[in-house]
Amino acid sequence: MTNQNARRSALKTFGLAAGTALLSATGQARAIASDSASLLPAGAGDLSELTQRLAAAPRRRDFKTIPMILERPDQWDHEALSAVIGYRGRPKQVWDNTELGGPWLNLMRNALNAQIWSFKHPDFLVVSATHGAAHLSLFDQAAWDKYGLAKMSGNKFATNTLLDSQPAETVGHDDHEVAEGAFSSHDNSIPALLKRGVVFLSCHNAIWELAEKLNAANANPDKLPLDALAADLTNHVIQSAIITPGVVATLVELQQAGFHYAS
Repeated sequence: MTNQNARRSALKTFGLAAGTALLSATGQARAIASDSASLLPAGAGDLSELTQRLAAAPRRRDFKTIPMILERPDQWDHEALSAVIGYRGRPKQVWDNTELGGPWLNLMRNALNAQIWSFKHPDFLVVSATHGAAHLSLFDQAAWDKYGLAKMSGNKFATNTLLDSQPAETVGHDDHEVAEGAFSSHDNSIPALLKRGVVFLSCHNAIWELAEKLNAANANPDKLPLDALAADLTNHVIQSAIITPGVVATLVELQQAGFHYAS
């Protein structure tokens, strides 16, 4: 083998290894993003259009530093958030979710089922205003491993199982009355709700405050400055989520646009 061929072979091997590592680190989030909105109800024209717009809208996950207070639209997922605020379908509901181990996923699923099949509103949109401890669910497993987020969850979760697809997801797509199917309590997960058009909002303020806690707890393995640590956490928010300048403030924008508040 010539030196040139050997170099090409080495580069190819390195590239494959790097690619495998990258897929391992981001596979969970990519799977969620690529599979979203596949369980929309029949007749959900407005909701289908929104999910397509959100799938095409950019998500920024390449920050080097990020300030405590966001001041420019390029510092959050402005295009996707604007699409949600401007959603034309009715009705629409925003949930104020703060408790990681609480029943929030189940409650949103129940709201979907009743609105779609009981009240006949296939374009019903559910938005999760996710902050507090519940925001830990929007970080990929790589962030959980790197920053020991299981400890931040009070050791209620060893890993971020809320991002794991459930076996029920493949059952009963054509019959929403299947008691152990995709629309039942056996499929309370973020991937399942994404496939039903639910939007998960991420909170910059929650990210910044988590960065402060990690830094104070000496859980900052790269010894990053606070603004860089917050940026790294932001980069580990799942691609399907929409980063906002702050969820509590965004609630006001959503309510002014006709969203019904739930908690």
